[in-house]
Amino acid sequence: MKALTIITVLFFSTLTLFAQNKDKGKFVEYEPGFYQNSILKDVNAINENLKPIKKEKHFFMDHSDLSFPSKLSDYTIIWHSPSHSQGNAGTCWCYGGTSFFESEAYRLYNKEVRISEIHTVYWEYVEKAKQYVRTRGNSEFSQGSQANAVTRMFDMYGAVPETEYTGLLHGRKYHSHDAMFNEMMNYLKSVKNSNAWNEELVVATIKSILNHYLGEPPSSFKYEGKEYTPKTWLSDYLKINTENYIDILSIMQEPEGENATYPVPDNWWNSDTYYNVKLDEFMNLLNKALQNGYSLAIGGDVSESGFVRNTQAAAIPDYDIPSEYINDYARQFRFSNKSTTDDHIMHIVGYKKHKGDMWYLVKDSSSGSRNNNPEAAEFGYYFFHEDYIKLKILTFTVHKDLLEL
Repeated sequence: MKALTIITVLFFSTLTLFAQNKDKGKFVEYEPGFYQNSILKDVNAINENLKPIKKEKHFFMDHSDLSFPSKLSDYTIIWHSPSHSQGNAGTCWCYGGTSFFESEAYRLYNKEVRISEIHTVYWEYVEKAKQYVRTRGNSEFSQGSQANAVTRMFDMYGAVPETEYTGLLHGRKYHSHDAMFNEMMNYLKSVKNSNAWNEELVVATIKSILNHYLGEPPSSFKYEGKEYTPKTWLSDYLKINTENYIDILSIMQEPEGENATYPVPDNWWNSDTYYNVKLDEFMNLLNKALQNGYSLAIGGDVSESGFVRNTQAAAIPDYDIPSEYINDYARQFRFSNKSTTDDHIMHIVGYKKHKGDMWYLVKDSSSGSRNNNPEAAEFGYYFFHEDYIKLKILTFTVHKDLLEL
């Protein structure tokens, strides 16, 4: 009888534990925001005729009772340039990565600078085309990439100021790369179908398409009264040494404490230089970086119920998983079953301790962070709860000096 009583108590205690879920969700109908009202108007004005988004209902966490620091003034902020829109283009990897290097130029040399994202995007497409030829069409050719692709393209092609190369022609305000990408992709498919693997010809054709839509990138330019090439501007003005940057990864399927491959399509060149650590170490390094004035380019999943554009906040609802159960296993489980995907690159530029929890200020280039008042300081930012970072952010890029602190 005593044993039965103990079992009964444990049973009802367990039911009580699982009945304590406090978070709720709700269905929200899509409402036109910055994407529809600003980006698409600019794109459609050039007759690209993009289809409007359907008004469908989606299930999101109800943030009505969520307490979080929602003002930039709440956060300890690391210097960064103002948030810039990537428009209707899959270039978050470059906007997030470039923003990170702008902050590095300020942190290291006190230089406030805007670096051209599109210069890097241009050469990334060229390198993707080369790989497509070399693998006979068996490599990823898409708009996406990784934050460390910025480092790679800097190393290969240098960098230029944003004023020297915007890639915006014919009075455009926002980028839309769909027509450009489709033309390149159709051309590469024709190369594959005809078995015409002439790398020199393919690269020349890809460049001609890029030049038509983006303009030709400068081979030299004058900046602050001095002549530079893209490589000398990187080395002599920005003074960015690409070898000083590391990428931290945290997944269980790769060896811990070693460099590993990040197995996602956007790591199209199969970089195996991601240093893989356990989740606790991942979070320790991330927090130590911010508290010592280092910003971070982060990559992970933003397609979650708790990621709500209207509030600009990202949290993990306990109807998904309670906070105390978020660990390496929960993280890997979602990565393995593809409910965590690598779909967005952003830039952490601040932090705040709030009611015992860490919150992070995240600079963003996508349209979702721009649905509030365009005059507000928070336009172009998100607020991430620490649980969202733990469960859904897979990588970050940082200066290697962090490991010596």
